[in-house]
Amino acid sequence: MRLLPALTRVVALGAAAVLAATTLTACGGDDSAAAADNPYRLLQPGVLRAGTLTDAPPNVYLEDGAFTGFDNDLLVAAAAKVGLKVEFVGTDFSALLSQVNNRTFDIGSSSVTITEARKKTVDFGNGYDFGYFGLDVPAGSPITGFDQLAGKRVVVVQGTVQDDYATTKGLNPVRVPDYNGAINQLKAGTADAWIAPAEIGEKSAADSNGKITVAAKELSRAPTAYAFAKGNDALREALNKGLDEVIADGTWTRLQEQYYPGRPIPAEFTPGSGTVAVPSASATS
Repeated sequence: MRLLPALTRVVALGAAAVLAATTLTACGGDDSAAAADNPYRLLQPGVLRAGTLTDAPPNVYLEDGAFTGFDNDLLVAAAAKVGLKVEFVGTDFSALLSQVNNRTFDIGSSSVTITEARKKTVDFGNGYDFGYFGLDVPAGSPITGFDQLAGKRVVVVQGTVQDDYATTKGLNPVRVPDYNGAINQLKAGTADAWIAPAEIGEKSAADSNGKITVAAKELSRAPTAYAFAKGNDALREALNKGLDEVIADGTWTRLQEQYYPGRPIPAEFTPGSGTVAVPSASATS
C-alpha cells in the first residue's frame, strides 16, 4: 500500500510529460505555420514596408500624395514578381539605414549607394542603378567645377555619399537633413554650392525658376541598391530574383527612359545579377 503514492506520482509525471510534449508540438506547428505565412520575416505578411524619401525626384518622391520615382516604381515591380505589395513610409535619409537595421522598415529605397561603411549597418541587394555627383550653385555663381570648392560654404544632405565625398575632400560641409534644406540654402544665397545626386540636382535646378544651375557632374563609382536588415537573406534573395525578372522583361529599361530620358548608361554598369540580358529602349517602346 505504501507504493501507491509513488505510483501515483509516476503516473502524474508521465501525464505531465505527455501534455508538455503535446504543447511543444502544437507550438512548433504554430511556428511552422507562421514561417510558411511569412517566409521573408516581414513586419506584415505579404506587405513590404519600405522606408523612402518624399523630396528627391526623379528617384524617390511624393506626387499627388503617392510615392513614386524610379527607385520606388522599380521596387513595386520587383516585389510584385515575388507576390509582395509595397507600403511606402517617408523618412529622412540620415535615419534610413538604422531604421532598416532595427526593423522599423523591411527595406530601404532611396538610391542608396553601396559603401563599405554602410555594409556594417545593412545588407545590400544587387545594384539597380548608377549615379553621378552633381554640383548645383546659385544662378550667376562663378563656380564651374568640383575643384573650386575649397573655402566655400558647401551644403550636403547628412549621411549621403555626397557628405562622404565633401568630407574626404576636406570641405567641412554644412549638413542638412533633406534635399529641400539644401535647395532652400542655395535659393537664399546662404550656401555657395550643393553636392547632390546629379539627377536630383538637375531636377531641382529645372524647378527653381532660374535660381539654381548645375555647374558640373562626376560619375560615382559604386552602384545604388536596396538596403535590407542584416541577416534577412530570404528577403534579399527574393528581391534580387524579382529585380532580374523586371530587367529581363524590359521594365527596368522602360523606367530608365521614363525618369532619365536620354541619360547614357556607362559601359561598365550592369544592373541586377548580371546574368540576364538588358533589353534596349527600342525593344520596349
